[in-house]
Amino acid sequence: MPRPTKFRKVEFFPESNYFVPIGKAKCELQEVVLKVEELEAMRLKDIEDLNQEQCAENMQVSRQTFQNIIDSARKKVAIALTEGKAINISGGHYTTNHCKFKCMDCDNEYNIKYEQDKSSCPKCGSHNVICSKKAKFCGKWCNDKRI
Repeated sequence: MPRPTKFRKVEFFPESNYFVPIGKAKCELQEVVLKVEELEAMRLKDIEDLNQEQCAENMQVSRQTFQNIIDSARKKVAIALTEGKAINISGGHYTTNHCKFKCMDCDNEYNIKYEQDKSSCPKCGSHNVICSKKAKFCGKWCNDKRI
């Protein structure tokens, strides 16, 4: 049985999360889904110019896992660019320190892990949870159903 996927730490969220090639009819348009942690890997390596070890440390994963993430990201972007597909940045298996949720029943405030903790409190299991909206983009990202 494989180990559970470890959450990747993400510090950056783009203002725009959907990119479309010009001149393609919407009915012909196919899309590539780029996970949020894949975008973060490209940002750290290609824009911030960090080495692989620093990138892995920032994302709190092993160097091999970081390499797998960035390889996947670059392949998806290359496919989208060469085949004229849209890029949809969403989903993934990540956590962030920017965005917190609060349980209204037990007052637990916690970093959200999008796959699990947007709908229920990890401490008491209550579904009475809300976004604490401490970051400017928080309202957009926490309430976005596609993430």
